[in-house]
Amino acid sequence: MVFGSIFDSRRSVLSPVQALELANIYLADAQSAQNSSIVMFLCHETGAMLSHAKKTAKQAEMQTVRGQVAIAYINLGKVLDSLGEQEDAQTSYKKAEKLG
Repeated sequence: MVFGSIFDSRRSVLSPVQALELANIYLADAQSAQNSSIVMFLCHETGAMLSHAKKTAKQAEMQTVRGQVAIAYINLGKVLDSLGEQEDAQTSYKKAEKLG
């Protein structure tokens, strides 16, 4: 899986704010996409970016970014709920709750 290692290494250079911005782009695309496979892919990428933003914001103690990450996790949960992915949606909601 060559692409996974390339993307993972690129993700690490993003600041918390950049990772959050990219997560919100993925999330907006997921909300407007019609194909459920594409929506799930975008949701996965959203989750990866939010995880990175949360981790690096915690290290930098950036409360504003952490609050925005929590909101994005809630929105991700809503998209997953709409796909019938209740377990993944609940995981997303719990991550938001831990941040907030």
